[in-house]
Amino acid sequence: MRLALRRRKQAALPVGTDEMRAAWQCASLLLGYPDDQLLGHLPVLRETVAQLPAPVGEPLGRVVRTIETAVDAGELDALQKRYVDTFDYTRRCAPYLTYFAHGDTRKRGMALVQFKQAYRRAGVEIGDDELPDHLSVVLEFGATVDLEAALKLVLDHRDGLEVLRLALLDRGVPWADVLVGVCATLPELDGDEQTAVARLIAQGPPAEDVGLAPYEIDPRLNPHPHEDPTVEDLVTTLQGGRS
Repeated sequence: MRLALRRRKQAALPVGTDEMRAAWQCASLLLGYPDDQLLGHLPVLRETVAQLPAPVGEPLGRVVRTIETAVDAGELDALQKRYVDTFDYTRRCAPYLTYFAHGDTRKRGMALVQFKQAYRRAGVEIGDDELPDHLSVVLEFGATVDLEAALKLVLDHRDGLEVLRLALLDRGVPWADVLVGVCATLPELDGDEQTAVARLIAQGPPAEDVGLAPYEIDPRLNPHPHEDPTVEDLVTTLQGGRS
């Protein structure tokens, strides 16, 4: 089965539904901090990405190999430090879909409410562990709860996703390939979207610091829970039914 897109211009998704779910689950995990929990998932991630279409699976596979190489070389600490430097201390690499358009402003708060409402309609209540527009959270939501709703959120904020991809590529970090893989599951950018991306890059996010605590997310949507049985199901899903 393939999801139909209701957009101003009809566009087909380049991958099937099962492949998108698998890719998004892998991407969600690979965007996480490279700790022992993620290391435990590497064998199934390696097997899963190998079965995905090349434009999606190859970049995700490079991230898996980068982590494995760091472990084998005894350089995991350096990779962890690079992760923190990238996502925690570099604002232009903030992994939040609404950040680039709204910054830390009241308008962003309203945008976050839309994410919160999408989760609620799917039966998930918002808590206080993570902002709902964190890319890992949205990808996990799509992979395991409601792919159509998550896809709409991603496409509605495609410009922010592309800006993050370009920022990570410019920084030369391995997690850029996670964004490359995710974007390969989406339709090509149209002219208006390309213009929006260029505008965001030129202007940067607006600044108006406000409290965002009310918009933090339910811990059940943590993309890296202590026990994650859905990861072990990925290979079976792909082997059982390609779209």
